[in-house]
Amino acid sequence: MSGLSETERAGCSVILKLMSKADLYSLSDTVTNRMVVVENSTEAMETILSFSKSAEEFLRRKKVHRDLIFKHLAKEGVVMSPNSEKHQLVKRTLELWSSGKAAVNKGETDNTRDKTSDLQDEVGFDPQVLGQQFCRWLFQILNSQNASLGQQPQDWGPQHFWPDVKLRLLSRAGSEQMEEFNGAELVSLRLLALTRDEQLLLSPNLESHGIRTLVSPHGLVLVAVAGTIHRDEICLGIFEQIFGLIQSPMENNIWKIKFVNLKIRGQDALGGTEVEAPSLTYNSSELRFLCS
Repeated sequence: MSGLSETERAGCSVILKLMSKADLYSLSDTVTNRMVVVENSTEAMETILSFSKSAEEFLRRKKVHRDLIFKHLAKEGVVMSPNSEKHQLVKRTLELWSSGKAAVNKGETDNTRDKTSDLQDEVGFDPQVLGQQFCRWLFQILNSQNASLGQQPQDWGPQHFWPDVKLRLLSRAGSEQMEEFNGAELVSLRLLALTRDEQLLLSPNLESHGIRTLVSPHGLVLVAVAGTIHRDEICLGIFEQIFGLIQSPMENNIWKIKFVNLKIRGQDALGGTEVEAPSLTYNSSELRFLCS
């Protein structure tokens, strides 16, 4: 009865899990014309999926609020303006699901994305593709720590960093503040605090103007990415982040983070600049200097 493809069904399931129990029951009544009585949330979700004629019909339902679709796209690394209308979010979601690039279609679960292993096997030796895959992986597990997304937190911790990793965090929101942290435990905790404690959502721009990757002759892979910062539906500003990655010689195909430079600019520091899909401001020479 359902007109949903496997990818669409998986994507709709992700959105349904973000809905309240009351909205689930209400939507189940709507799609079945109150002809099916459900006993719990699991039955309600399965009923909705079975009776939905198409992904577009599902996404356009009143109970599928625009903020749920926005959160789903953000988890998938799709940058959208917080002011986007629901029909724009629906259109982009349908494009994502039909493209085959959605994480729900690739089975990127906790078991397959819980560490920085096998990245080289997956993407070959194209540095730009490696950078995109790394950013999708990292921001997915980091954003999963934000309880407001209603997502099961994925595996985050010092195991993803080299023991002597360094973090430089420069924030410009009213006043300028610089923080520095050394060591895998402190660096992982400070980054974790951004999403878990400060309830931020970091949405990277993975288009060509938002990410750049360089490789040094000594094996250091430099990944620079720009993106927007949100809390709930409010865009707070933009960020630029540079990661230095080194492959572990003792562990097969595992990459760990050697250093992180994070620059955050709040809305008041942007002077009205457009923040949708921000571009990197670092030039090639600055990035090459970090590689040397």
